[in-house]
Amino acid sequence: MPNRLAHENSPYLLQHAENPVDWYPWGPEALGKAHREDKPVFLSIGYAACHWCHVMAHESFEDPQIADIMNRYYVNIKVDREERPDLDSIYMSAVIAMTGQGGWPMSIFLTPDGQPFYGGTYFPPVRRYNMPSFREVLVSVHNAWEQDRGQILQSSHKIAQYISQAANYVETAKELDPGTIGKASFTLAQSYDWKNGGWGSAPKFPQPMTLEFLLRQASKGDNLARDIAIHCLHAMAKGGMYDVIGGGFARYSTDDYWLVPHFEKMLYDNAQLALVYLHGYLISGELFFRQVCEATLDFILREMAHPLGGFFSSLDADSEGIEGKYYVWTPQQIRSALQNEDDSAFILAAYNITDTGNFEGDNVLQRALDDNQLAGQFGIPTDRVQEHLDRLHKRLLAHRQTRVRPATDDKVLVIWNSLVLAAFAEAARYLDRPDYLAAARTNADFLLGHLIVDCRLQRSWREGQARQNAFLDDVAGLALGLLSLYQSDPDLRWYQAADRLVSDMIAHYQAGDLGFYDTRDEDDPLIIRPKDLQDNATPSGNALAALALLQFSAYTGSQSMRSLVSEMLGAIQDLAARYPTAFSQWLCALDTSHDSPYEVAILGLPGDPGIQVLQSAVWQRYRPYVVLAVSTLPIPDGAPPLLEGRDLIRDLATAYICRNFVCLAPTTSVEQILIQLERDPTGT
Repeated sequence: MPNRLAHENSPYLLQHAENPVDWYPWGPEALGKAHREDKPVFLSIGYAACHWCHVMAHESFEDPQIADIMNRYYVNIKVDREERPDLDSIYMSAVIAMTGQGGWPMSIFLTPDGQPFYGGTYFPPVRRYNMPSFREVLVSVHNAWEQDRGQILQSSHKIAQYISQAANYVETAKELDPGTIGKASFTLAQSYDWKNGGWGSAPKFPQPMTLEFLLRQASKGDNLARDIAIHCLHAMAKGGMYDVIGGGFARYSTDDYWLVPHFEKMLYDNAQLALVYLHGYLISGELFFRQVCEATLDFILREMAHPLGGFFSSLDADSEGIEGKYYVWTPQQIRSALQNEDDSAFILAAYNITDTGNFEGDNVLQRALDDNQLAGQFGIPTDRVQEHLDRLHKRLLAHRQTRVRPATDDKVLVIWNSLVLAAFAEAARYLDRPDYLAAARTNADFLLGHLIVDCRLQRSWREGQARQNAFLDDVAGLALGLLSLYQSDPDLRWYQAADRLVSDMIAHYQAGDLGFYDTRDEDDPLIIRPKDLQDNATPSGNALAALALLQFSAYTGSQSMRSLVSEMLGAIQDLAARYPTAFSQWLCALDTSHDSPYEVAILGLPGDPGIQVLQSAVWQRYRPYVVLAVSTLPIPDGAPPLLEGRDLIRDLATAYICRNFVCLAPTTSVEQILIQLERDPTGT
């Protein structure tokens, strides 16, 4: 008999709807039951693509005897962390405070008031890995609740106080230090792994925001930043974590070499990595980076797109119950797929595919021979190697698509879709890809049409239902995505929708002390109102808010927005300099604040093709410091103030290039636009 999760919309929660555990979703019904029955809460938080979440579910939550203990002694709540990042943030902080580490599945015990008192991550069904069994944990916590309630309540109060103080801690805002960018760059260079690429050791995660920051420095002539970014982009795209057959990136590498991935594919990783490979191509001119960008975006369109225009959240790591089965190969499978010995030999050599394999007897594909080596071994021109590989990859992809595909988490999340929206919008304008622009427009229409209910943005959508008030990262992220689209497709709808979002953010998310809360002021209260400042796998809501405000201050001339951002950056800059990989999106905001965007206004008469000519000139190369507004005359109501008071020269399409609202002479010339974009109108 299904439990209460059968009425939920999240695929992760629905996966547990047939468990014998009497699961509740988070809400007043569950917490009220805990109060009435004087029981502690067992809270389990995970997500659909989480391998160890599936393992614990199969081992414990599907076990009738364990479920009986859970139902007898606890009120059991299951949460999808992707739908409720506020709960995940609060209780992950508690688990880390109690155990020194965190992760998913998260398993935590709460008082009926929601205060945490004991927790961990994965618990096995029997003693192993030097861990107690989940059954033992359940019984021990119950006994402590019955026999030592006073100690539990005292501990839970202390833990709640600790995470509240940590959540509301901010450094004192200082005057912005121009040296912060250099300090962060130096720290990144010192800690970079020149042997394997990236930062840190296994498990090794991609750091797209860090690479984005370095590429921004490279665009200003920092050669070391350029070298680090280019080296890392090459290291990650050899294969392994990068899917050379179908495009797209897995979540992380389980080793130091980017070889064996954790095979789940997350929308947010692929959106951010597609964008950073685009920028890597624009900085370096390396066509390989463009190919990786386009293959990743094409993967998203092929495998993660809803017909209405939204993008799904993730693909599972498992297929047929086996991690990675969909993606790995044996030599015989290669020969069977290609049906040609020469082609098979080429692939087997390129990726060193062997009978022993590199992952549990199978082979994860990672380049072993470079283009020159393959050309020499097989007697073909070096400049034809990639073309030949591409043809063979398509045949292998077609064969792979006959396999049992990993499950899809088909909910649509606003913040992750916002990252994809920006990626498609930028790729469209820099690569002249009308299909990518069409995808961006359709996605924006979907988000604005289906995720706004009663004038309020929601977080999640699935099967026609939008749920959960948006969080700060949703609001700020969508504003940025729409502004990116506006700069590729100057339809005033995109700018005006972004304007409404920023106004809503200031009205309902702003914190009294500094920055913004993650939750809306009308949301149901939790034990704390979270305000997460650190960038994680996705940018923090506050860093996104800072970037959105900087862009809007350029469009509108709002000094109050700039002042608010300066206070936020002044409080975070020391942390960003010391821990740059944890504050990389903040560093991008700080970089934007220091350099100030070029404010570009282009106007023309209706139907004048010169408008598009001037607009295209702006995007001839990577320009992270440009804010562009485009309009025909007369300027419509609701257009960016940046466009106001501008006249045409001889009725021709005319561009105005300004910085800090100091402008150079208007021009109708592409050549002059390119010259002016290299100059500083302020003379500093």
